[in-house]
Amino acid sequence: MTFNFHIRPLKDSDIPLITKWSRKEGFAPGAGDLGIYRHTDQQGLWVGSINKKPIGCIAGVKYNQSYGFIGLFLVVKEHRGNGYGVELWKHAINHLIDLPCIGLEAALDRVEDYSGWGFVPSSQTTRWQSLSDDCNLDQQFDLDKSYEGLQILQDDQIPSNVVQAYDETREPSPRPHFLSDWLHHPAGKVLALVDGNGSCHGFGRIRPCLLRKGEGWRVGPLLADSSELALLLLSKLVKKHPGVVILDSPGLNPQASPLFEACGFKATSQTLRMYRGYQPPISMSNVYGLACLELG
Repeated sequence: MTFNFHIRPLKDSDIPLITKWSRKEGFAPGAGDLGIYRHTDQQGLWVGSINKKPIGCIAGVKYNQSYGFIGLFLVVKEHRGNGYGVELWKHAINHLIDLPCIGLEAALDRVEDYSGWGFVPSSQTTRWQSLSDDCNLDQQFDLDKSYEGLQILQDDQIPSNVVQAYDETREPSPRPHFLSDWLHHPAGKVLALVDGNGSCHGFGRIRPCLLRKGEGWRVGPLLADSSELALLLLSKLVKKHPGVVILDSPGLNPQASPLFEACGFKATSQTLRMYRGYQPPISMSNVYGLACLELG
């Protein structure tokens, strides 16, 4: 490893380049994602450079004093195998070292590496893909009765505190700043199911994303009280969004895979959710789609 290797905080000017790397790696970055990551923890994203030329990056984001997440970890191909990735990894770990729980999504061929750093497998995450042109869910399923007594609210109609309260009991850690940025970003569409008392029963977001070749759509997060309500939200989200749709579902929700298979989605890849420290005790039974793999 060259002594000219330097790790520094991510700058706004780095975002187009890292987005390009992420696209090439198949991360399918969504519109505006990196800016949201940075705002969640302004000290938690870094770029590794040789002679001031960026060659790698990593995120080690603190949601709060109890939980952090590592992602967006890559080194460009021509510089792999020289120890730069290890230095980026140590930098992120040191930023999160005082937290009782750190999560990550591991490629299956990296599980052993992360286990050596104290990360323990939790569950398999599956990436699903479909063509929304062929995903006429309204025609395939009778959805009319699934939301009796509920309103479908969109974007600015949705009270932020309602969604925050629903999310914080169904995710490993409350994430108000991240979620607010995520749901108020102008790219894409957000829907929520709210009853007459103002309580939320599910919500989801669809946003444009960059595939290795071409563009598509990513759904996430997708949370709901039941698979029927998740299906309802999914059908409304993909409507009028033609093209490839992808979604990442957690293995800790046993209802997720049957739902997406029934909708005609195909499993295209798997990663493994791992934790260092305590396993978050919260149930994931209402989580059908993760916001993103890069930040959980």
